[in-house]
Parts: sequence; C-alpha cells; structure tokens
Amino acid sequence: MQNKNISIIGVPSDYGQRRRGVDMGPSAIRYAGVVERLEALGYEVVDEGDIQVKKGNLIVEQNNKLLNIDDIIKISTELGDRVENVLNAGRFPLVLGGDHSIAIGTLSGLAKHYKNLGVIWYDAHADLNSPETTPSGNIHGMPLAVCLGIGDDRLTQIRDFTPKIKPENIIIIGARSVDPGEKELIKKLGIKVYSMHEIDRLGMTKVMEEAISYLIQKQVDGVHLSLDLDALDPLYTPGVGTPVPGGITYRESHLAMEMLEEANIITSAEFVEVNPILDERNKTADTAVALMGSLFGEKLV
Repeated sequence: MQNKNISIIGVPSDYGQRRRGVDMGPSAIRYAGVVERLEALGYEVVDEGDIQVKKGNLIVEQNNKLLNIDDIIKISTELGDRVENVLNAGRFPLVLGGDHSIAIGTLSGLAKHYKNLGVIWYDAHADLNSPETTPSGNIHGMPLAVCLGIGDDRLTQIRDFTPKIKPENIIIIGARSVDPGEKELIKKLGIKVYSMHEIDRLGMTKVMEEAISYLIQKQVDGVHLSLDLDALDPLYTPGVGTPVPGGITYRESHLAMEMLEEANIITSAEFVEVNPILDERNKTADTAVALMGSLFGEKLV
C-alpha cells in the first residue's frame, strides 16, 4: 500500500438482516489484534472508534419489504461522512462491520472522492436484490444494487446523489448463492462475476490476474475491496450469518489479498459479517485479521 496511514471505522450494526450478533463484529476484529497487526507492518493506525448505532428491535416495513430502513439510512449517512473525511485527510479508510448493508455508507463516502471508482465484491452473494426481487427483505442483500441506483429512493439517494458506482467497474469474486432477480440484473448490466465455478476452473491466480487487469483497463482512480467473510467456506469462517458451503479456501483468500497488495491498487477496504455469537473461539475474526495482514503486505517469508 502506498498510503501508510490507516483510519479504522467500526460500524456495529446488525440492522441489515435478522440474526443478532453481527453488531459485535468490530469488537471481535479489534480483539483479534487488527491494530497491532497493521502497526507491526509499519502502518500508522488511528482507530476512529465506532459509528453510534442505537440498540433496538429489528423491524420489518411490511409494505415494501425493507428491514430497518430508517436505521440503515442514518447509519449509512454518518458512515459516508466519516469515510469522506478520512479520505480528505489523506488516510486509508478501513471499515469494520457489521452486516454488509454498511457498504451503502462506505461507498457513498468513497464516491464523493473518486470519479471512477472500482469495486471488488468478495462475497458468496451478489447483494444485487431490490424490494421487488428480495426473498427476505434484508437490506444486507441489496447494497450493491442500491449503490448502482437500483431500489428504494430513500436508499439510493443517501447523501443526495445516485448512482455511487458504475456496473462496468464492479467485479464479484466468490459468488455461489445468487437469486434469480440478481442473475437477470447481472446479465442486463454486464457485471463481471467470478463464481466458484470460475475459481475452480481457472484457479485463484488466474482470477485475480484477470480482475486486476480488468480494473486497470477501466482506468479506475481508486479500488475498494468489500470483503464479506462468508466468501470463504464455512470451514474457515463459521461465524457468519449466511454461510454457504463450497466457498473459497483460506489459502486462496490469502493469495487473493497478496496479489492485490502486489498490484498496489486497493485504496479502501471493509471487512463485514463477523458474528461472534455464531463463531468458534473468535475464529472468523482471526481469519479477517489474518487476511488484512496479507492485504497490507504481510509475507510468509
């Protein structure tokens, strides 16, 4: 990483889905030693603390199947402001979740700074649902669609502009649970996806080479890594809310992070969906921190 100054922002929110506990993800990642790990690699790390998230019951808005939309709008707006401030201060934003709905806020802050932002969506899910296609109403299954300007106007217009990103600048890696409406949208918009089928056939080295080359050819002025821990097989990350068998391996994920570090293209990152209640001895948070180590330049030898 060229930027040796990192600001950590925690987002202890579980409002994007129905399983409690992921709001403790930022604390679990801190407990796993993220600050110490990055400082040992020579980074100057400032922990900016957590976004203030009220504690309350999960509420479904029945008329358009959006779970906790008011809370998510508030959280996303504050997070977007915080991320933009970190960038304006010349620092690298590292966001700790929380469920994946927090990406709405992260990307709303990044998109005010970058004119042609690239996004690597490292996830078992495409997160491209809308109120019309969602089978659950969970907004953590919608953030990528929202940032493309698709969905409820109250979400797409967060921080008063839409869209936040372009479909041609997105790469999804690790997909293996994609809803019918999401498949249609992927085809319609031409979003580049490396599912587990491509990872199995090509190997992670080829996938990452192609992904990096693709974004460079798009002449992006920044690349955001949005990493959902459920991209990995549940064997390595049991503490996630929506585990899907047959995922990316621990070693493949380290290789992906190492190749991103070598390419020197990542300008912001978020790690989400660590749920300590579902975890085994903080294994998922430990994995998240280990992957951050590789992303920020930790070497095996």
